Amino acid sequence: MRSAQGSRPRAPRVGYARREMTEGTVDGLLPIELFVVLVAVGAGVALLARRTVLPYSLALVLAGLALAVVIPGTHVAITPELILAVLLPGLVFEAAYKIDVRALRDTFGIVLFLAAPGVIITAGLVAVAVHVVTGLDLTLAFLLGAMISATDPVAVVALFKRLGAPTRLATAVEAESLLNDGTGVVLFAIALTALSGPVTLVDGAVSFVLTVVVSTVIGLGAGAVAYRIMRLTNDHLIEVAISLVAAYGTYLVADRLHESGIIATVVVGVVFGWLSGPRPLSRRTTEALDTVWEFVAFLLTALTFLLVGLAISPSLLVTAAPVIVVGFVAITVARALVVYGLIGGAERLLPGPGMLPLGYLHVMFWSGLRGAIAVALALALPVDLPQRDLLTGAVYGIVLVTLLVQGTTAGWVVRRSGIPISPPDDAEAGA
Repeated sequence: MRSAQGSRPRAPRVGYARREMTEGTVDGLLPIELFVVLVAVGAGVALLARRTVLPYSLALVLAGLALAVVIPGTHVAITPELILAVLLPGLVFEAAYKIDVRALRDTFGIVLFLAAPGVIITAGLVAVAVHVVTGLDLTLAFLLGAMISATDPVAVVALFKRLGAPTRLATAVEAESLLNDGTGVVLFAIALTALSGPVTLVDGAVSFVLTVVVSTVIGLGAGAVAYRIMRLTNDHLIEVAISLVAAYGTYLVADRLHESGIIATVVVGVVFGWLSGPRPLSRRTTEALDTVWEFVAFLLTALTFLLVGLAISPSLLVTAAPVIVVGFVAITVARALVVYGLIGGAERLLPGPGMLPLGYLHVMFWSGLRGAIAVALALALPVDLPQRDLLTGAVYGIVLVTLLVQGTTAGWVVRRSGIPISPPDDAEAGA
């Protein structure tokens, strides 16, 4: 398949980012010193968040904003490589590995709807709304929609772990948030290609589907091979190391091939979880994998959202305020259309026990937070892109608003929806 420019739009590679951005430093702090400071702040915020109703992810973002105010001259140059290639692969692999595969089979159709048509509808609706209300060029408006079309895996996964939501509901939202990060990045690449030349609707659709399929195949192959190698040894340290190579190596290979590293890594995690059922690893290895990856996820979550907070510039938020308001309203309307219209409506046309309760739809609608992926894509915008600062500020603002509005009220929505909630220790038993 070839586009109007002669080649298929490619998913952006890690190296695509702005090259003039330097390693993050704060008033002479070395990277290792900054790393220790951020980990210490993350641990402190985690302790405080347990005593309040404030979501951990939001508390981290606010802590990052506070650091930028408290420490004079603080502005960390955060490259998309840092978020896309260092932080996110570990996060999505851990979440995919822990996902309930049986529940995923029961909700796979729903997840596909949310992760594919869902992101396209969201991007399109945002583009039209922002273009009509603010006058922003339609192509740039669609690029904005692509950047904020995907829900955030960190915020959503942490939310349902904390609330002890039913397994089927938690799995549907977690799997969506994992898969639509990849589809969102693919849509972003197509939108960028459209800025440099015409891309037909057919070309864009074929490119989208082809990238998703190829990335999935890469993940399936890498996951199966890595798991088979792990079974050749009884050393739990080597097996943990292999899992680390599988998570990050798969991302890098897919990225090198101009495919979606995020989708490939998610598939590797799901393959690990699926194969561990009929062919489980040793108990010691399983415990080691759970412990190591749980710590890695905690560490990466803290770093991701602290860095998001440090990246947000108040001046950009003020400039982009009208676009932020319109964009937030548009993604909320799009989320309602997808969840209640596509998911709820389609399920109710089909007989059988698969129909989701209305309370589940309410929670799915309100759990569409945005986060690190949107920030990473904003950072990856070309330096010479027209109105780049406006788009960047809009993305930062929409991420912050979703965390403030939906992140702080998600628990209330779950309680009012009437769905059964298990105590935190028994969350995995909630069906």
